[in-house]
Amino acid sequence: MAKTLRIKLVKSTISRKPAQRATVRSLGLRKINSVVEHEDNPSVRGMIAAVAHLVEVEEIN
Repeated sequence: MAKTLRIKLVKSTISRKPAQRATVRSLGLRKINSVVEHEDNPSVRGMIAAVAHLVEVEEIN
């Protein structure tokens, strides 16, 4: 079974670069404290790395 990542937006995207806003949006996050779950794969890990200062990540088995 593949691992799942729970991603939570903890900081606002206001006054962030457009690329960072787009990355947060593509992860499915809209408002602060919104949470999404994605399958753990390199593309999702790369998006998380790009906006690591805005999100919290938790691994779920």
